[in-house]
Amino acid sequence: MSRSKKKGPYVHPKLLKKIKEMNEKGEKKPIKTWSRASMVVPEMIGHTIAVYNGMKHIPVYITENMIGHRLGEFSPTRRFGGHADKKSKKGQVK
Repeated sequence: MSRSKKKGPYVHPKLLKKIKEMNEKGEKKPIKTWSRASMVVPEMIGHTIAVYNGMKHIPVYITENMIGHRLGEFSPTRRFGGHADKKSKKGQVK
């Protein structure tokens, strides 16, 4: 279920404060965040945000197409190891 339009998008206040300060100064250094639930807003365009995935921070460069999505969508938490080989399956009849 989506968030109410009356409330507006959720962005962690500390993250938004850092973004606004960097926009005023014109800086573009990466910002580390643990807030995967924060929504991408237009002020973030052009910045690199390092989103924590449970193990490390994944750098995410924000573009226009990302507006309205959550930061966690761009930092996968699970690693796909690939499917097992047919030869290595246990219990198969030869």
